[in-house]
Amino acid sequence: MLHVVGARPNFMKIAPIMRGLEAYDCEQLLVHTGQHYDPEMSDAFLRDLDMPQPTHHLGVGSGSRAEQTARILDQLPTILKTAAPRAVVVAGDVTSTLAAALATTFEDIPVVHVEAGLRSFDWSMPEEHNRLMVDHLSQLCLTHSAGADDNLVREGIEPSRIRLVGNTMIDSLFAHLTAAKRLAPHRELGLAERGYLLVTLHRPRVVDDPELLQRVLDALDALAEEIPVVFPVHPRTRARLDALRMRPTRARLLNPLGYLPFIGLEAAAKAVLTDSGGIQEETTALGVPCFTLRDNTERPITCTEGTNQLIGTDPEAIPTILNRLAAQPRAPLPLWDGHAGARSADAIAVLAELQALQPGASPW
Repeated sequence: MLHVVGARPNFMKIAPIMRGLEAYDCEQLLVHTGQHYDPEMSDAFLRDLDMPQPTHHLGVGSGSRAEQTARILDQLPTILKTAAPRAVVVAGDVTSTLAAALATTFEDIPVVHVEAGLRSFDWSMPEEHNRLMVDHLSQLCLTHSAGADDNLVREGIEPSRIRLVGNTMIDSLFAHLTAAKRLAPHRELGLAERGYLLVTLHRPRVVDDPELLQRVLDALDALAEEIPVVFPVHPRTRARLDALRMRPTRARLLNPLGYLPFIGLEAAAKAVLTDSGGIQEETTALGVPCFTLRDNTERPITCTEGTNQLIGTDPEAIPTILNRLAAQPRAPLPLWDGHAGARSADAIAVLAELQALQPGASPW
C-alpha cells in the first residue's frame, strides 16, 4: 500500500489507517509531497503521530496550485512504477491530494480517498475542486458521515464504491489527547484553562484580502480586551502579515505548533475561532465551542450535531463570540469513536485483496 501526504491534516487522517493496515500482510510506503515543509507543520506531526519516516520526499515546496501539481505529476509516476502498489491512499482536499490521485489514475492503480464526499457547494474554494475530482477518480470513497454518502450518490457515484467508516482524524485526536493534555501548553503561556480564545486562519478568503485581514486583526484586538487571544500563525498567514507589515496589538501571535501542543491548547480553550475544516471537527469531538469565519462549511454535521457555529466573514461578528457560546455540549457523533482507522483498513483490504496476518505475527 502507498500513502501520500502533503499537508498538516493529511497526517492525522492517514496515521490511523496505517496502524489499521498493520493487521494485514502488506508493505506500507509513505510519500510526503512536501506541500507543507515548515518543521512544525510536517516533521513534528510525523513524530507526534508515531508515523514512520517517509519512504520518499518530493519536496514540492510552495508555489501556485498548478506548479505544485506539476511537480508531483513529474515525480510520483516513477515511484508508482517502481513500487507497483495494490492501491494508493490519499486524504482530504489539498493540492497534493488531487495531484496524487491524478498520477495514480494515469498509472491505472486504484485510488482510495479518505474523507470523501464533503461538499461546501462553493466553487470559489480550491478545496472544493480538489475533493470533487478526487472522489470521482477513486475506486473507494471512505466517508465520515451519512451526509457525505448522500453527496456522492447524488453525483452518480455507485454505492459499491462508498464505505461509511467514520472520522479517522478523530482517531488521532483521541489517541493523543491524554498526552496533549499532560503537556498543558496553556500553562506555559500563562493562561488559565477555559480562559482564552484560540485562533487559526489560513484560507485565501480572509488572508489574501488586505482590507479584510486588517479588519479581522482589529476585531481580534477588540476581543482581546475581554479575553486573552492566542493565535498560532500558519506560515501562509505569516507571509501575508509580513508582506503587509500587519500585527495585532493585543492578540498574542505564536509560531506554528506541533500536533500535541496544538490539541492541548485546543482542548483547554474557552472557544476557538477558525476557518479550518479539520478544527471544526476536532472541537466538535472535544466539546469545545467553535466559531467558523466562513460563509459555508463542507462539514455541516459540526453545526447540526456538533459545537460549531458559522459566523460569516464579516469581522463585526468576532467581538460577539463570547455572547454566543453554546450552552451545552452535544452527544458524540456516530462512528467518530476512535476506530475509523480499523474500519478503513478493512475496507481497503477488501479492495486490494489483502490477507490478514495470523494472530501474533509481525505487521512488518
